[in-house]
Amino acid sequence: MSPNDETHTTTESVETRNGSTGADGIPAPLVSASRPMPSDYRISLAALGGTDRHLLHPPTQRRQPMRGFEDTYVDIVDYIVRITHRIWEEKDIGYIYDTYRHNALVTDDVGLQYGRDKIVADTIHTVNAFPDVRIYADGVIWAGNEDVGFFTSHRGFMTGHNTGYSRFGPPTGKKMVVWAIANCSSIENEIFQEWVLYNTASMLRQLGFDVMTMARELGNRLPPDALHDARCGEVERLPGQGKPPHLPTKPPELPEIEDFIRRAYHYIWNWRLLSRIDAAYAPTLRFHGVSDREYYGRGEYKSLVLSLLAMFPDLVFQIDDLYWMGNDQDGYEVALRWSIVGTHRGYGVYGPPTGRRVHLWGITQEIIQGGVIQEEWMLFNEFHVLQQLLRDEPLTLP
Repeated sequence: MSPNDETHTTTESVETRNGSTGADGIPAPLVSASRPMPSDYRISLAALGGTDRHLLHPPTQRRQPMRGFEDTYVDIVDYIVRITHRIWEEKDIGYIYDTYRHNALVTDDVGLQYGRDKIVADTIHTVNAFPDVRIYADGVIWAGNEDVGFFTSHRGFMTGHNTGYSRFGPPTGKKMVVWAIANCSSIENEIFQEWVLYNTASMLRQLGFDVMTMARELGNRLPPDALHDARCGEVERLPGQGKPPHLPTKPPELPEIEDFIRRAYHYIWNWRLLSRIDAAYAPTLRFHGVSDREYYGRGEYKSLVLSLLAMFPDLVFQIDDLYWMGNDQDGYEVALRWSIVGTHRGYGVYGPPTGRRVHLWGITQEIIQGGVIQEEWMLFNEFHVLQQLLRDEPLTLP
């Protein structure tokens, strides 16, 4: 790994235009504090020896400044892994009161959940449904420091048997193995904002449910306005309008890795230039997606992009948050949170066109080596999208 301590610094923008980029893909004004990016992997899950080894033999000497955090935690990766283990596996659910702010905001596949008490209640619900739940951390990408806060993207696998009641119905007794990604913002021992996605459709299939039937049933239970997203507004890509704008020349202060990511996504998704996939992704790409999509190579990844473009032909893609760790020599691990607004006007795996407006949001993690994306994990709120599209009651669009 890189022998130096140098950190790259970028700026995180306040969501002045529904995210750090507008629908045109151009970065919004940079108005918030600087956020340092770690330039090596000395603070990482691999450096801690993996989940089980780390939990059995946790380090005792602090590795980075963490003002306000409990003395037991040596770095931000240690904090994320061990509070997750204590809350979920040791069932100290009340530890949430110490590690989440009272007015914490949590966005999941259903929408925005407000307040620490709701987090406690939802965690109890899930642990009750899967009392033997285990969570294996698979990777933690982080950025920030004790002054501006820490930003973490935690990918892990959940296993357990459904021996308790859940919102999906009575216990099935079946085992589930699903993966999830949680992006958290924390400062002084408290998480104040979180975005979390589970591979919900995969879990439902493993429990023996029909995903489409369950989506329609749960969608019909919700009030008429429960599936609207106030952030949708009007889709900018409309018939008869001009072409998408080009991104401006990279400003000197923008890191190369950030410019690479922003350009790749803007031109692949908003310009529909799928040949850019050949330039941005390795021919041996490994892709792990929502609903257990497993692809090898760029051709299968292009098919995924095409399928979403076909179902939502007016979709607009935007980056909401982006941070990374690493360097040119050792490679980068990138965490990307994004959103899509589009209208269901095309045929695909979600059924015949409904004409309904949907809001997709997702989290992507990537390994970039040699200037191209070698491996990618992507989750988005697919089950919630199915609820929006399959519910029987027509939606009244804003």
